[in-house]
Amino acid sequence: MKLIAAAFLLTVATSVASAQSLLNRAQAAASSQGITAPSVSSLPSLTNITGAKNAIMGKLTPALGLTTAEKPAVSTDVTGFLKDKAAILPLLNTDKAAYATKFTGLQSGLLGKLKTALTAAQYAKLLGLKPAAPSATNVLSTLFF
Repeated sequence: MKLIAAAFLLTVATSVASAQSLLNRAQAAASSQGITAPSVSSLPSLTNITGAKNAIMGKLTPALGLTTAEKPAVSTDVTGFLKDKAAILPLLNTDKAAYATKFTGLQSGLLGKLKTALTAAQYAKLLGLKPAAPSATNVLSTLFF
């Protein structure tokens, strides 16, 4: 019985060590690419997804010259991104490396969708709208940080 318990504890310890090693590698990879997780207080609130989406669309529509045909696709893509981001935001308080990894995937997905929904000129303008740093007063920072 003691042998089984010892084997179990050894297995758990090995799994924890392996998971920590993976986390450390992910954090190092994110850091080496300049990806850092912002603090929660530096980001606009996502407690109201519809309000955040409307504020973002209010900035993107004139800045990118979105047409009536483009608005629904962009709006849908932004809404999906905001919902997914809201689901991972708690990680900022508990596991910044995991947040950075998941956010990078979410952001890549959003930018890929927007690249197909927008013209090349609009997409270039979108990338130019990226704030220099996270800001609770610039709703567009929600898309980039």
